[in-house]
Order: sequence, then C-alpha cells, then structure tokens
Amino acid sequence: MKKELVIVLDFGGQYNQLIARRVRECNVYCEVHPHTLSLDRIREMDPKGIIFTGGPNSVYKDDSPRCGKEIFDLGIPILGICYGSQLMAYMLDGTVENAPVSEYGKTEVEVDHGSLLFGDVETKTICWMSHTDYIASAPEGFTVTATTPVCPVASMEDPKRKLYATQFHPEVMHTAEGMKMLYNFVYKVCGCRGDWQMSSFVDDTITSVRQKVGDGKVLCALSGGVDSSVAAVLLSKAIGKQLTCVFVDHGLLRKDEGDEVEAVFGPDGPYDLNFIRVNAQDRFYRRLAGIAEPEQKRKIIGEEFIRVFEEEAKKIGAVDFLVQGTIYPDVIESGLGKSAVIKSHHNVGGLPDCVDFKEIIEPLRLLFKDEVRKAGRELGIPENLVSRQPFPGPGLGIRIIGEVTAERVRIVQDADAIYREEIANAGIEGLGQYFAALTNMRSVGVMGDERTYDYAVALRAVNTTDFMTAECSEIPFEVLQKVMNRIINEVKGVNRVMYDLTSKPPGTIEFE
Repeated sequence: MKKELVIVLDFGGQYNQLIARRVRECNVYCEVHPHTLSLDRIREMDPKGIIFTGGPNSVYKDDSPRCGKEIFDLGIPILGICYGSQLMAYMLDGTVENAPVSEYGKTEVEVDHGSLLFGDVETKTICWMSHTDYIASAPEGFTVTATTPVCPVASMEDPKRKLYATQFHPEVMHTAEGMKMLYNFVYKVCGCRGDWQMSSFVDDTITSVRQKVGDGKVLCALSGGVDSSVAAVLLSKAIGKQLTCVFVDHGLLRKDEGDEVEAVFGPDGPYDLNFIRVNAQDRFYRRLAGIAEPEQKRKIIGEEFIRVFEEEAKKIGAVDFLVQGTIYPDVIESGLGKSAVIKSHHNVGGLPDCVDFKEIIEPLRLLFKDEVRKAGRELGIPENLVSRQPFPGPGLGIRIIGEVTAERVRIVQDADAIYREEIANAGIEGLGQYFAALTNMRSVGVMGDERTYDYAVALRAVNTTDFMTAECSEIPFEVLQKVMNRIINEVKGVNRVMYDLTSKPPGTIEFE
C-alpha cells in the first residue's frame, strides 16, 4: 500500500534527521533528501508536503545552497525552517539581510491564531531561535504570522499557495509547542491522515522479504545489539530456517558479551534460529594493528565483517542474501546525496565495493532507533533485549581512541563493566546511552607512593530519545566518584577518569 510521504530537503542544517523524526511522531512517514533532489523526482515521489531545513549559509551569497524556483509552483505545501524560511523569502523576491540583532536560544514569540500553523498555540510561546540573518520584508502575497521584538518576520505564510515559513526551529524540544506546529502542518495544511504505523510496517516488511527471498538462503549479520536482533527476529518470522545467523565475535565487544549473545540466540536460547558463532578476535586485531584514524578503523572492521560472512556463506553453500541491521541515522550520517559524511557506519559507508552476495537486505533501513524498539515489541522480543543499551557495529574499536590492541580492549572492557555495574547498583534509570571509552592520553599519576604514567578513561552518559540529539546526563557525583575509585584501583593501566559533558551536536554520542 502506498503510504503518505513528507520529504525534508536538507540545506546543511544540523537538525535534518530530527525534523523527519518529529514528523514520524505524527504518524506520517518522512524521508530526508539533499536539496539538489530534482523536480521530476519530487513529482514522482508525490509527497504530501515538503520541509526545507535550516543551514549555516546566507541566502544572498552566490555560493549558498538553493533549489529550483519552480518547486514553489508544484502545488505541494512547503514549510521553510530558519535558512529554509529565508530561502523561501529570498527566492520569491522578499528581502533577507544581516540582522541588526542576532537571536540565539529560547525566545518569546507572538503568533497569529488565524494561521493554520498556530491555531491551538498560545499567543505568546517560547521558541528556539538560531540566526544572524533575518527576513526584513516578506514577499508579495505573504502575511506575517509571528514576530519577536527584534525579528519582524518570525513566521510568514501564503496560504493560497500553501507556503509557510518559520524563522525559529519547531522541531527542537526547546520550542515549547513545536510539535503542535508540525502536527498542524502535516494534518491541517498537508491534509495527511497518519498512516505510518509500526504494526503495518512489520507486516508489510515480512511480506516483502518473503517475496524478495523466495526459496533463497539468507545470512544475517547478528551482533546481539538491538538493531541486528530485531532484524534477525523479523527475518526469522518471514523465512524461518532459510535464515542463518552468524555472530562474529571480533574481540571488540563489551565484557562477557559474546557469551551473553550466544545464550540468547544460540541453540539453548528462546529463538529457533540457525546460529553460528565465529571467534575472530585475533584476525581483527591483526588488521587493526597500527591503525589510529577513525574512518580507517571503521572501514577495516566493516570489510573484515563482510569477508568473514562470505567465508561462512561458502561453508553453508549458495547463500543469496546478506541481512544487516542498518537504520536510518546510519544512512544519513554516512552521507546522503551531497550531505557531509559525519562518520561511516560499518554497515553503510564502511562496506567494501565488492561484496559476494546477490543482494543486501536491510529491513530496518527506514527506521530511527526508537522505531526499531517499537518494531521489536511488535515482534514480541523481550523488553530487556529491546531496551538494551545501544552498541555500535565497530564495537570498542571506536571507543578506543587511537590504535586497537588486545591490551587496550581489556582496559576499556573492564572499565566499562565497572561503570555499568555501578549505574545499576545506584538504580539510575532512563539514560539514553552510557559507556566508558579509552582515550589516547597518558598522564602522570601517583599510586602507592610511586609514579605512574598511564591512560585516562572517559565516562560518557547522555539523555536522548532519538539518538540524533543528546544532552549530557547528570549522574550523581557520589556515583561518579565510586566509579572513578573502582576503575583506578581495579583496572590495570588507568590512573585518571574523566566525565564527558559534550552534547550532540556539536559532538557525536560515540567518540569516533
């Protein structure tokens, strides 16, 4: 069944994924595409609405990203956000200038209730501003629908042409009623019904996988993390014993995790899966010897994964498809169109060019992390697995800054185990993600009246729901103090522990 679609055109904004995620929270399917997407392709996709993202550029400069002016004549509702609002104004002969007073952060905005966008929004509402340029005058045919004391066009619209624009960011949590505004856009302006439901996604995916695979054999790359676990159970529901799950223990897992994965998915576990465990620690350590650059490590780990799978496939005989737990943020962060590559995920940008399978199946490729968890619940996967702490495909390889060695893996495994144990002992719940990482910094310390020159461990904990933005978690100091004491006393090779306060953006959740 053809589903409703809203597309986000990315003009370099940091919140491109977040906009799409917020639209999906309204039960409307949404995808992110580069701003260079052609008009013919847009017509072919037949979206119910289009959203322009923000971006760091000034629209009046020659090298600023733009789209064809004809997009405004398609009759498709458009919402411009921040740079997207300025672009709409500039291309339709309004005036965009450098603002005499820049606005950053939470700002009180006065809105017009006559606008479909603000019908049920408070007259004065808090919104998130982040701009140095502003719309000095709206284009002909537009009405100003929101202002601030220093921003004459905080929002504008031409309802006859279904064109809407906000200088502020409705997608961020700091905009108090931003979800209402986005809901109003997709339902009241675009006329969406809201047909994006996880139950139908699971059923449709199972049906499509059966049709695609036929009587072929399928190999699933099972890491034991949330994404690959949901992908494995989804494929098992679809094709049963045609599926073989290969779990590669690359020596970059958390402490004792290999045995835990085998206990769940192996022959004594609750799932009737063909399960193979490959112990390949030494092989990965050899490939990573002397490598410190993060992208290079990711690509080495990704390629080695594929080579192991190919070898196991040949043992099984005539495997047609490879299944991976790729999710939508992986795709976008690995570079979408001309967007910047934030980091190559081992199962997207990290894949080698030549892969010895007919096709790669990625059943979760369209989903954000929290949607993957919803799919897992729909599939009946136990909550302790569905809610499991995220773990990147390259594993501890990207939680070790610099070269990966067996000794450095041991250090971060032991430190991380202590951290997780003390978080559990303290009864702290609701953390989006937390882990210990090993820095490449060594420093002087004193232990037992003797000089030491050992590594520093960094502790990370963030609160997030969608893993596209994240804020540092406020873990009680006494818990951090206990973790620090235990790591320094129990983990050989560490004499300093730090706590990372960085949010995403500007950082990422993982260190590399």
